[in-house]
Amino acid sequence: MVIVGSGIAGLVAALRAHAHGAKVLVVTKSATDEASTRYAQGGISAAIGPGDSPELHLRDTVEAGAGLVDAAAARVLAEDAPRRIADLIAWGVRFDDAEGEAALGREGAHSARRVLRARGDQTGLEIELSLSALARREGVEVIEHALAERVVVSGGRAAGVEARREGGAPLRCEAPHVVLASGGAGRMYRLTTNPAIATGDGIALAWRAGAEIRDMEFIQFHPTALRLPGAPAFLISEAVRGEGGLLFDAGGRRFMPERDPAAELAPRSVVALAAMERMRATGSDHVLLDITRRDAAWLAARFPNIYRTCLAAGLDMARDRVPVSPAAHYTMGGVRTDAWGRTTLPGLHAAGEAACAGVHGANRLASNSLLESVVFAHRLVEAILGEPPPGGRGHPAPSADARTLAPPAPARPGAPPAPPPSLEALRGLMWDAAGLERDGAGLAAACARLAGWEAALPPPRTRGDRELASLLTCGRLTAEAALLREESRGAHYRRDFPEPRPEWRRSLVFRAPA
Repeated sequence: MVIVGSGIAGLVAALRAHAHGAKVLVVTKSATDEASTRYAQGGISAAIGPGDSPELHLRDTVEAGAGLVDAAAARVLAEDAPRRIADLIAWGVRFDDAEGEAALGREGAHSARRVLRARGDQTGLEIELSLSALARREGVEVIEHALAERVVVSGGRAAGVEARREGGAPLRCEAPHVVLASGGAGRMYRLTTNPAIATGDGIALAWRAGAEIRDMEFIQFHPTALRLPGAPAFLISEAVRGEGGLLFDAGGRRFMPERDPAAELAPRSVVALAAMERMRATGSDHVLLDITRRDAAWLAARFPNIYRTCLAAGLDMARDRVPVSPAAHYTMGGVRTDAWGRTTLPGLHAAGEAACAGVHGANRLASNSLLESVVFAHRLVEAILGEPPPGGRGHPAPSADARTLAPPAPARPGAPPAPPPSLEALRGLMWDAAGLERDGAGLAAACARLAGWEAALPPPRTRGDRELASLLTCGRLTAEAALLREESRGAHYRRDFPEPRPEWRRSLVFRAPA
């Protein structure tokens, strides 16, 4: 088995497969422990607290997903969560506790405290370091600094990957099963909380191999990224609002109670749109997050990384309101899978942010992302190496209504060819036209430009070229799906179609032309 990516999904799959006695190879384009997982702050959700239950967790997940959650997959997520948390603990992950019990936090759209955390606000870092250290001790083979460039397809099924090491040395890894666990595509936006490695590689690999891609219009924008002149976006965890943080506009007016009964703990899409509206109304590039009701000692203990980062920027969260704004945060769409991580291409599997099993619908419930990764990475290994799932080991059938992307229109006679894009141009276009707020005219123009840019891309020579090509593929899929979906639902907001429409209570699926 060859696994692309070394975040929580890839490492869980590797450790599970290794425990089954399978030969496993992990290919990762950076260091083993450098993945989006390590930047996850808030935590991982599971119904393990008093008064909570998987049924409540399922209900919250479905309600947050705005009518598009696959209820069967979400039930798997909620019911498997306690067992998968036990696995992580057995593997050495140390979650924070209070008097011997798990310290459970509450985040937006959760009806109970069910978010486990580690190192205060560095849950992802604790998980990533623990799992990568265990993989090394167990002797899991990892090839670092190698970018996967192509899924090898032979006889109608995935048969390995071709990769390239830094420095240009090619690598061919043959295997009967390929797992894509390489994360999301948040770097296609100008403002994002994602690290530089989040370039949609797995989604693009699956697309080029002929697998189906689902729900790419649903990009979650986190409402509270630190906004300072000249500084990259830095995530201010939803848990800050879960612990009493309040949002004010630049004029000093608290605005969330008038938008939603849950106020600051409303779903992320609601909070992000409200923040954007107040920014526009006040002529500001930020709103203000206030948790000055807590003292410095409490904040430093509960949110050590956030508190330290704000202090370094001259902000004391115990005294100062923190300037924040929405930023691209999570790719809810991705490679279409069933509840066992199987894609529509036999032999190809996917898990984590690169995958889309439908558990998030149109708007992911906070802290379900790390959980999704561990639950479905576990299940895909069981489907491959353990007891056959119901229905056998077959992959899901292709969608009858899958769409293709129109090929770029030929240049007009005598017109100069479109210049290839820069990464900055792509990220700016996606933010302006396919970001938090969208409309038909802007999306149509963006789709045309993206298609022209794709046609103008020269053959890739460097890692940056290949990452740009992957982001461009993801950008086209996102913009085309957003243009087709003539409604607003969850994280997809159209100014020209501001309400949900019942006929659009369905997913959009794309497949590359054969």
